[in-house]
This record gives sequence, structure tokens and C-alpha cells, in this order.
Amino acid sequence: MVRASWGWLVAACLAVPMAQAANKPSAIVVGAGLAGLSSAYELEKAGWQVTVLEARDEVGGRSGPQSGEWIGSKSAMPVLHNYIDLFKLSTHKAPGEVQRPAFLVNGQYLTESELAKQLPRDAQAIDKVRAELATLAQKITDPSNPAPDRDLLTLDQTTVARWLDGQGLPPTARALVNQMLRSRFDEPSRISLLYLLQQYSVYQQIGESERRAARLNGGSGVLAQAFAKRVRQIKTGQWVSRVQQQGEHVVVQAGKHEYRADYVVLSVPLPALGKISLSPSLDPLRSAAIKDINYGWRDSMLLKFKKPVWGQTRLSGEIYSDEGLGVIWLEPALKGGANLMVTLAGDNARLLQTLGDRQVVDQVLFKLDKRYPGARAAFKGYEVTRPGKDPLAGGAWLAYGPGEMSRYWGLWEKPMGRMYFAGEHTDKLFPGTLEGALRSGQRVAQQLLSAQR
Repeated sequence: MVRASWGWLVAACLAVPMAQAANKPSAIVVGAGLAGLSSAYELEKAGWQVTVLEARDEVGGRSGPQSGEWIGSKSAMPVLHNYIDLFKLSTHKAPGEVQRPAFLVNGQYLTESELAKQLPRDAQAIDKVRAELATLAQKITDPSNPAPDRDLLTLDQTTVARWLDGQGLPPTARALVNQMLRSRFDEPSRISLLYLLQQYSVYQQIGESERRAARLNGGSGVLAQAFAKRVRQIKTGQWVSRVQQQGEHVVVQAGKHEYRADYVVLSVPLPALGKISLSPSLDPLRSAAIKDINYGWRDSMLLKFKKPVWGQTRLSGEIYSDEGLGVIWLEPALKGGANLMVTLAGDNARLLQTLGDRQVVDQVLFKLDKRYPGARAAFKGYEVTRPGKDPLAGGAWLAYGPGEMSRYWGLWEKPMGRMYFAGEHTDKLFPGTLEGALRSGQRVAQQLLSAQR
């Protein structure tokens, strides 16, 4: 992630002055991820006085290693691309290898057509699962309201793993399907079947190639910096501990500093929200949601090598391995050598949570060296993002578990007094994505503008 110096923002680190707030409506945004930054930008553009408080020393939130992020097309991620165009950021088109998924079975790289030739039984089983999911997803006529009747609600009571148990998949096909699901959502045993179908319904109109259509040069950190240049008051290193509603204002405590405004936008992940003292307290349903709602687990590693030990191979944008690894991309490094992006997701990542970053990298290098001899000798460095171990995140992204959609669907779109909620976890259609985070920031800004009219 691109880092920035915030020395110019340190001065006058006390509350938004009440004289300013009297002339303009004001808001404090807690969290400088893309949800918080987009809400702050939209409010400030509408004439509001906005102060963004971020616990980290940098903006951007849960961003992965900057060289590993592929984004969807304009049709798949319209809000993201609107900001890219608005801020005149650069992208480049994804090569064909990135746009098509592939497989790594017994150490052998296989495209989908190669899988069908060499392991036809497994390929047919995977196609059958896809067809069954597409058929079931047709029951969801409105993805923003996925459970309008009892029949659909019953799907929320079962896990994807239990449903897969009834599909009679061969072992290799089951391992690959598990990896597909954990890479995009979480472990199949932790995901609600209704949630998977709802997401299937959202994306079935978007082709696979549209999901990884381009790269935002520099990653999402560049977009965060573009927002930061346009938002006047961003204060980093401000760990918010308390939010109080006092009459027609809110008071936010961050360390020794106190900030005051008309409204507060809480744009932090639910595990982090649970660590903030709120007055009045959250209602019982929201309190339960913070403890219950499942978050996926995904560790991302950008491994750097002196040379491409894999030779001329150009691997896919997303590989599903029977060994639990998801390789996103192989590419030349900017200053020579080569980079490899590897992901560990679901319980494969959870099992390694007690290990340090270098220990996890060594585990991956051991497997790579068996497939590509000389990988360990050519290795020269790494970047690791592990949101599950991050106390400010507590997980990679929302992934509803069984029974959770029935209880909590749309809950965080509703304000609580002068507290409003943003973040990828609050978006109904695109949770866990840059698009969902940005959409939630726009939604909150619009809610506040409407409340002030």
C-alpha cells in the first residue's frame, strides 16, 4: 500500500470547531477505508464539514499487496470506475490468462479445457455443481431481497458444505469446488447456502472475464490517496474508543482528543466496531450481529523472486488448487525478477494464524519449491496482508453463515439515531469488494443529506 506523510494534518487535533458546525452540517467519519473516504468525499462535496479519524498511520483500510489487485469491468464495478475516471487514475487491461480460471491438480497446471480432457469425471462434476447453483439461484428474483418467502429462508439454515455433501462429488472435484468457494467467500462449512445463491444471482449476469478485467495501477491504495487529497480533514493514528450521542450532536473520543459533530459515520468492520463503546448502546439485534456475523479469512502473499523460476509459464488470474493454494498471478517485477501472488483462504488460512508472516511464507515456499525447483534459492522478499490477524479488521470480508441472513439482512443500512454505518459488510449486492465499500459510502452520504433536508 502506498504510504503518505500526514504531518500537515496534525495541527489543531481537537474537535471540529462549533462555529464551523453552526454554519455547515458536520460529520465525523470513523475509518479511512474506501467506504469512509467515499462518504467523506461525497459529504464534503455537498458542503458538509467532515473530519475523518483513522486508527492506522495510513489510509486505505483492508487493501492487499498493491501489485495483486485485479478489478472488474465498468459493467461489473460501475461505482469504482466512476471514481477512477473522476480522479483520472490509470488502469491496464488484464491479459487473457488472468480472465480465465484454471486448476492446479497434483502439481499440474490445467486450464478448464485441459481439466475436461485429463480428468473428465471431475470436470463434469464441477460443471454439474455450477448448473445446480444456477438453477437454484433463479429462485431469487431480487438479490436485494433474497428471502421473501419461507422456502428461501430454509436455505439459510443449511451450510454450503452440507449441500455439497449431497452432490456426490469425486474427491478431487470436491477439493477444487471447496477451493473456489473459500477463495471468494469462506470455508463451505461456514457459509449459508442462501448467501451463496444470492451472490450467484448477483454475478450470474457478469461473465467470468468481467470479474478480472483490468488492474488499477498501484492498487486500491492509489484510489485511497486520491480520495485523501480531496478530503480536507483526515487525522491518522486516532484510535476511536467511544462515541456518544448528546442531544443534537455526537462526541467521539480518540485517545486524549475529543471531536464533536452533528453525525457520525462508523465505517469500520464489525469486529472493530465491537471494540468501540457506544452511547446509547447498540440495540440487542445489532449487538448480537457483531458477535455472530461470519467473516471470511484470506491471507495474501506477494512473493518476490530474482528470476521467474517457473520459466515462460503465464498462469491464470485465479487458480484453484487441490492443495488449498490460490495463485492469482505471475508477472515480471518492475525492476527485474518476478512476482508471484498466492492466497490462503478459509480454514487453510485459519490453521496458520498462530504462525508469523515469515513462517507462513516458508510454508508456501516449501510447496512451490517442490513444483518449481529453485524457488527457495531465487526468493528475495515478500509482502503479506493478513486481515484475520489484524485487530482493526478481524477478518477479510463479510460472508454470511447459516441463519445469519434471516436475522441480520439489511440491518446495517439503518441508522441508529445520529450514528450511520458504512463498509463492505453493509452493502447488499457486493459485500467483500471495492465496489461494495464505495457503494456503502455513497449510500450513507445520501442518507445524511436526506436527513438534513
